[in-house]
Amino acid sequence: MGSVRKASAWLGLVDDNDDERYYDDDYAEGQESGEAWVTDPRVKVASETAEEEGRRIGTVTPDSFRDARGIGELFRDGVPVIINLTAMEPTDAKRVVDFAAGLTFGLRGTIERVATRVFLLTPAHTEIVSGEAAGRPTDGFFNQS
Repeated sequence: MGSVRKASAWLGLVDDNDDERYYDDDYAEGQESGEAWVTDPRVKVASETAEEEGRRIGTVTPDSFRDARGIGELFRDGVPVIINLTAMEPTDAKRVVDFAAGLTFGLRGTIERVATRVFLLTPAHTEIVSGEAAGRPTDGFFNQS
């Protein structure tokens, strides 16, 4: 692929079809293990069993703002999403956080910072259980006075 074509693909002006030459028809047919197959390695999907029981959490590590669509699709389907923005430029990361904040507001969910540049988006029907000390009983094993 020439440098002009690479630049055009990077800008999203043309389709980047380099991945098609590595596609193996035998691999797609032999995949019967029940594991979900994702084309984007930055998005991890739970097994079908976890999906059926509603125990899924999506993790997304976007490279650019274009990856925000994947975050929105997971969250719209009711899946809690962990967004890791450590690989992004600060300006693009701010745009993704703004998008996520609007997404959670529009769908009545919540957004919470888990670590530096890592956020958790939870849908309205999801409860976050915290391991804070305030939730522990005070008259237990550690209260020996």
